[in-house]
Amino acid sequence: MMLNPDQPESDLPWGQTDTDSFNVQCGSMAAEPEHGEGKARSAHVPALSREEKRRRRRATAKYRCAHATRERVRVVAFNGAFAEMRKMLPTLPPDKKLSKIEILRLAICYISYLNHVLDV
Repeated sequence: MMLNPDQPESDLPWGQTDTDSFNVQCGSMAAEPEHGEGKARSAHVPALSREEKRRRRRATAKYRCAHATRERVRVVAFNGAFAEMRKMLPTLPPDKKLSKIEILRLAICYISYLNHVLDV
C-alpha cells in the first residue's frame, strides 16, 4: 500500500499514523498500545492476490536461474528439431545453410510436392 506523505491522518486506513504504516506493511504488530488500549492490536495484512504471489515468486534468483535453464533446454530441443527437418529436405548444394523460415517454407513446398506425386 502506497501512502502519500501529505495524506491527512484521518484518511489513513485503520486510523494509523504515518509511523504505524511501516509496521502494518511489514506484517509486525504495533510496538506500543495506542490511546489506552490494553493490548497491542494485530496488524491486518491483506492477502496477496494470485498475480502478486506469481510476481514475487518470479522475482527470486532461484526461479530466474531455473527458468533460464528450462529455456536453454527448450531452445536446444527446438534447434535439434529444425536440424532433423533440414536433413530430410532436398537442397542444392546439400550442405547449404538455411534459416529457420527457409526450412519451414522448403518443408511446405516439399510436402506439397510429395502430395502431388501421390495424387498422380
